[in-house]
Amino acid sequence: MIDEKINQKYLKKIELFQKYNKHYYNLNKPLVDDTEFDKLKSEIINLEKKYNFLNHKESPSNSVGFKPSKIFKKVKHKTAMLSLGNAFSEEDLINFEKKIFNFLNNEPGLNIEYSAEPKIDGISASLFFKDGKFVTGLSRGDGKEGEDITENLKTIADIPLKIKSKDFPNEIDIRGEVFIQNSDFRDLRNKFANPRNAASGSLRQKDPKETEKIPLKFIAYTFGYEKGLEVFSQEDFLKKLKEWGFRTNPLNKMIKTVKNLMKNYKEIEKRRDQIDFDIDGIVYKINDFGLQKRLGNVANAPRWAVAHKFSANSSISKIENIEIQIGRTGALTPVAKIKPVNIGGVVVSNATLHNEEEINRKDIRIGDTVTIERAGDVIPHVISVDLKLRNKNSKKFNFPKNCPFCGSKTVKDFNSTTKKEDAVRRCSSEGYECEKMAIEKIKHFVSKEAFNIDGLGKKIVENFWNLNLIKLPQDIFNLDYLKIESLEGWGKQSVANLKYSINQKKTISFEKFIYALGIRHIGLENAKIISKNLKSLKNFISLSKENNFDNLINIDGIGETQIKSIKNFFKNSTNLHVLKNLESLLIVKNTENQKTNGKLNNKTFMITGKLTNMSRSEAKSLIEQNSGSIVSNVTKKLDYLIVADKPTKRKVDAAKSLKVKILDQGSWLKMIK
Repeated sequence: MIDEKINQKYLKKIELFQKYNKHYYNLNKPLVDDTEFDKLKSEIINLEKKYNFLNHKESPSNSVGFKPSKIFKKVKHKTAMLSLGNAFSEEDLINFEKKIFNFLNNEPGLNIEYSAEPKIDGISASLFFKDGKFVTGLSRGDGKEGEDITENLKTIADIPLKIKSKDFPNEIDIRGEVFIQNSDFRDLRNKFANPRNAASGSLRQKDPKETEKIPLKFIAYTFGYEKGLEVFSQEDFLKKLKEWGFRTNPLNKMIKTVKNLMKNYKEIEKRRDQIDFDIDGIVYKINDFGLQKRLGNVANAPRWAVAHKFSANSSISKIENIEIQIGRTGALTPVAKIKPVNIGGVVVSNATLHNEEEINRKDIRIGDTVTIERAGDVIPHVISVDLKLRNKNSKKFNFPKNCPFCGSKTVKDFNSTTKKEDAVRRCSSEGYECEKMAIEKIKHFVSKEAFNIDGLGKKIVENFWNLNLIKLPQDIFNLDYLKIESLEGWGKQSVANLKYSINQKKTISFEKFIYALGIRHIGLENAKIISKNLKSLKNFISLSKENNFDNLINIDGIGETQIKSIKNFFKNSTNLHVLKNLESLLIVKNTENQKTNGKLNNKTFMITGKLTNMSRSEAKSLIEQNSGSIVSNVTKKLDYLIVADKPTKRKVDAAKSLKVKILDQGSWLKMIK
């Protein structure tokens, strides 16, 4: 009853907030002054912090400006806009470079040069040009498709609408960042929380004339799809951008060695306050486009680039309580509830304690005064305890031996590689038996990288769970929309939008479907590998029906750990029930065969021994680029065994006995030249 009164109070404030928003942003006729408007926003946000069941898509914490629904159509990017891996220390950079050298097999004389480009904290945009004319402008969106914001982007003076240079490509996606300079933001600080929000809100105005009033800037730094680009390094590309009329970052530098990257990083970090736009780190890209192409990408990030975030902000606070949270795989994570403290402009009230071993190692207790650190986008965590301020009566924190949510035993897996128990303790229940695990599994199912269902965020999933609308993934596709329409905060239009979003996702790729299931140890990359090899959901389900999990053993990149997780998934009757229902409700698209015009089409390869001037990863990439595939065992299905330096005798003998053709490295390379 109390919760319902709080919710009604909250919804009235949301309604008032939207009314003010509409008059301010769309009608340009403010009903109240800025002080009153900001006060209302603060009241809504404070209510959400106090009562975690409160959430509304039109809340100021979820929206910027007044966002009309379905104003912008969604358009697929010609080439995906990938995210970047993060580095926070010199050690991270050393490891990043080490991975590059390993992939390139530590080629003698390899001297890597980096383009070091300060990372602007703005809004990513992709500009498609054809025959020199700016045709379409898209937001990043989910990386695969973005919103068509062409008309709003055309209002930005830094974006040339027509390029007459003879060397400009026939077609190209120029990518960069839309932002507002700090000097310009001073006149807008009463309308927006920060420059980034101002840029975001302005780009999403339905009327370009409103966008034109905001002093937006654009800095170009890379490209996606291209046809006719004759440039061979990032340095030369940045020079060309300037010649074509684009603005580039004046702080860009070409640098060799991690030592010099760190020197430049420290110099720029000291100058941050003097720079007229917000930066939150430096992006390092391998300068040579040839090396970029060889290195390629992992699941959703390039191997040849990394974002080096600026150093952490820290503060002192007190631990008021330690709570246990649980993830979709059963991992129990201790979280310190701390006295709210401002760290780098963000109010922090939670800090992760990572796991049981971390608590024991630092001897963290309730009531302790601690140092909290927040680095970049990383979750705040406890660095150290001030033992001098510890209460004499404080007690050591005992990690639960039973799951706090379902009562099942908590266990630590034995790691066969390290010969030690894992640091993470987990709930031993499988499938959807543990209520909290089940909720997290469903959140994962609808997440951005999985089904990516608009309008079905984490808090809405929790709310629908509590109302018994969703208990298993298949329930999402059988929702009682009439019941939802009667709920507070929902109306005919918002329900229609949700129904539309869900129906749009009834067709999904096989790899995303596998990832959405949330099987432990099966991330995006492994899901992609499995989908490439099994091709269809039917084949995936038959693993259990025919008990042919051995088919996975020969998939390069899938090991015993992943196979064990998949077996455990299929052992659970609820998981089988979920699979059966989803199979009947959805269209899971078979994985298309790789391009078949390569010289190694339909041929399987295995490598034994150390290759010359090439890592195994690069060799695998070359084989796949040429339509071949890699396997991890010698069987009758193997076409070629590539024998390099110091091969495994057992594999060579097995290949001979099965009459598999044996190649040396030179003969194999001749096949693809």
